[in-house]
Amino acid sequence: MSMGLLRLLRGNKATAPVARERLQILLAHERGMRGQPDLLGVLREEILAVVSKHVKLDPTKVIVRLDRGDDVSTLEVDIEVPNDLERKRVAVG
Repeated sequence: MSMGLLRLLRGNKATAPVARERLQILLAHERGMRGQPDLLGVLREEILAVVSKHVKLDPTKVIVRLDRGDDVSTLEVDIEVPNDLERKRVAVG
């Protein structure tokens, strides 16, 4: 098994807290911009762009939901990833 696949399966523990913090900032900002352009659409496109750099996916199999509450909003992202986890080859250099 290659090291790249092991890293993909194991994940990077350092990026999860950073991603969570970024989403919290985005959601807090979005709460202050109610009635402004569609933030959910922008988030969906940016999330798709990031994930598709590492894994081939079908954009029609991505669902993004934003549930707004009085005090807290929840962003839910559902991405169907192929079983074979076919990774894109990234040219080095």
